Amino acid sequence: MANLKEIAKKVPERLTGGHRLCPGCGAAIVARQILMGTEDPVIIANATGCLEVATTIYPYSAWKTPWIHNAFENAAATISGVEAAYNSFIRQGKIPKDKKIKFLAFGGDGGTYDIGLQSLSGALERGHNFVYVCYDNEGYMNTGIQRSSATPKGAHTTTSPCGEESFGKKQPRKDLAMIVAAHGVPYVAQAAVGNYHDLIGKAKKAFEAEGPAFINVFAPCQRGWRHSPDSTLEMGKLAVETCFWPLFEVIDGKIWKVTYKPKEKLPIEEFLKLQGRFKHLKDEKNKHVIAEIQKDIDEKWEFLLNLEKSTNPENK
Repeated sequence: MANLKEIAKKVPERLTGGHRLCPGCGAAIVARQILMGTEDPVIIANATGCLEVATTIYPYSAWKTPWIHNAFENAAATISGVEAAYNSFIRQGKIPKDKKIKFLAFGGDGGTYDIGLQSLSGALERGHNFVYVCYDNEGYMNTGIQRSSATPKGAHTTTSPCGEESFGKKQPRKDLAMIVAAHGVPYVAQAAVGNYHDLIGKAKKAFEAEGPAFINVFAPCQRGWRHSPDSTLEMGKLAVETCFWPLFEVIDGKIWKVTYKPKEKLPIEEFLKLQGRFKHLKDEKNKHVIAEIQKDIDEKWEFLLNLEKSTNPENK
């Protein structure tokens, strides 16, 4: 793949500067790099959330492409309707058959893991040709940093606060990529900010897929996670190096491939210690939570490696 400067010169800029996302916001990085995955025209549906609110403060917009704001729960339904209309216009001869248009939906974890899961599942099952991208910042950051089902165990949020009676969120995070892969769609992937080759490469594959494609992208939030704005890329890299957020792709729900394997898997403390939302886990009474998080990571990493070994023809 070309370097980032070459890609930026080749692909039109579709999200401009001047928006009001926070300094160090992972969502902006995700949106720009996903859109570098295709040179074709793109129509975007954007679920309510940080990315939508901060890029379209009336009467302004940072988007230089057709863009639709929809409610938290229906981004996938909206973009699948647009894709269906496009196919209808082609059949009617109103759009030339060779005019390629890509269809893309953005949603945060609140609008994807939780509120929008039903809409997403329906669009995947119907087989619409679109790409859905979840920018996962692990909470409802736009409305006050509440927990979502993507929030990891032990994290402090406004609705899972730490204190004398609690160590933060008690439940582990939902594995959304596994749920989407179970639909048997052409392409599913996990990616993270901090590795643009992997992210843009997966975006390219998603746009080229014939049918639904889904990418879950790890998108650090400095406000909600309480880390410094200039460490966003480092947070993404540490999530990958600790295997807290493995990078992989799934073809047709059957072939699993790990796209990056750390030479030396770092302990999860390296990821947790830079974030204020986990600082209470340093207390002696909460140290067992770190051990539980590490155990869960180790087990899921081994499970993923075994999936790759058992399903990938390259390993036969």
